[in-house]
Amino acid sequence: MEFLGDQGRDVVVIRDFLKNGDLFFIGPQTSIGNMYLGPWFYYLIAPSLLLANFSPLGPAIFIALLSVATVYLIQKLTFLLFSDKRASYLAAFFYAISPVVIKYSNFIWNPNVMPFFALLLVYSLHLVFFQRKFKYLLLTSFTFIMALNSHYIALVLLPLVGLTFLTFIYINRQDKKTLTSLIKPSLLAVGLFILSLTPQVLFDIKHNGQNINALKTFFTQRETTVSIKPYKAIPQAFPLFDQINTRLIFGKNTQVSPWASISYLLLLIFALFRILAPTVKNKRKIQISQNFLSYCLIISWYLIGIIGLGLYKQHVYDHYFTFIFPSLFILLGVTLSKLFQYRLIGKILSIFIFLSLTLLSLLENPLRFSPPKQMTTTKAITDSIIENSRGEAFNFALLAKQNYDPGYKYFFYENNAPIYEIKDQLTEQLFVVCEPHKDINCEPINHPEWAIAAFGWAKIDSQWEINGIQVYRLLHAKD
Repeated sequence: MEFLGDQGRDVVVIRDFLKNGDLFFIGPQTSIGNMYLGPWFYYLIAPSLLLANFSPLGPAIFIALLSVATVYLIQKLTFLLFSDKRASYLAAFFYAISPVVIKYSNFIWNPNVMPFFALLLVYSLHLVFFQRKFKYLLLTSFTFIMALNSHYIALVLLPLVGLTFLTFIYINRQDKKTLTSLIKPSLLAVGLFILSLTPQVLFDIKHNGQNINALKTFFTQRETTVSIKPYKAIPQAFPLFDQINTRLIFGKNTQVSPWASISYLLLLIFALFRILAPTVKNKRKIQISQNFLSYCLIISWYLIGIIGLGLYKQHVYDHYFTFIFPSLFILLGVTLSKLFQYRLIGKILSIFIFLSLTLLSLLENPLRFSPPKQMTTTKAITDSIIENSRGEAFNFALLAKQNYDPGYKYFFYENNAPIYEIKDQLTEQLFVVCEPHKDINCEPINHPEWAIAAFGWAKIDSQWEINGIQVYRLLHAKD
């Protein structure tokens, strides 16, 4: 599991809630725009931290279990949509071994729950519009709420919900009874969504509209962030298609792209034609119609996601497209299954593709490499600092390129260590942790970092190393 500043921040917030009753009305801060997500991700993982006796392993295990449940849901939904057992198991298999999927499946981070809730949202759409179980619109609303509380990129799922809703209304436009029975569940679903915004509204009332103003600025001052013109995404469509394919199903192997992506695009078109293939049996035509609508649902999920990402003007990281992770693997399973059914050449080609993609994924499987053991190292460092503090108050500073200090502070708080912020109390000793990086100067004396500079003139009393990370104990220097 990864355990850096974001993970430390989350467990610090949840710990304060569980131990001190400090309710939270907002969730994690976004990386751009000075915006905050809703609080429901924190409430979701809070029980797992409590059950684990406040070990960060608890929420990490909970997220891992959600990820395993996602594998099961992919198999179940694929079979429900296409009545194709081979396609369902292929989709689940490739999702389970994808290196990038595994990376975002085993540590505390709000985007990591996105695949589960996005998939559950699409599953609820199937129940509502394919099986006409309108009460599941509440599940649609709930899963959208949780996805949105995981990352604001989930807003891209809204057009998918709207498109599916409008398609259903158009198909049933002459069935007034069906449309009438859809009104009450729809209103309840909208009401649930509005109710979920209550904590954020209360937060904004108290803080002079901080979050809503940040959102407004983000979407109105779009020079370097996002465009609202869909056609702007067209030039980015294939590069994003290639990037997502490469990261998720080609084992991050850039040597096989873009030709592998072009081949995959042709296979998607081939699968569509196979689904539309005419037959003489009337009831078979009904099944084809259902398969076609199912294929349109999943391909719309994927394409709308690409369009949404294409409107973003900055670099698209892997965690930005967690909300379309499952769609890609469902399409892959269906495509390979349709290819396997197409004569002998299709069987040979599908087996070759299956073995090639499996090999590419397994070569980059994270389980093949030594884990960084970040949480174990962080705890070992904090334990050593507590021991060397000799029970006396201390200040703390972290020098790191890709980390910040809440992860360390969490274990200090859990051990009731006498740690103080320098702005609150200047103590007689300062512990400095330096995580090695080519851009980091690990010499603490006269370092410009505020937490060190504010400590004043100092000398190194002792230093030691834990798993390659330097730890210094500084004392005030006497004239």
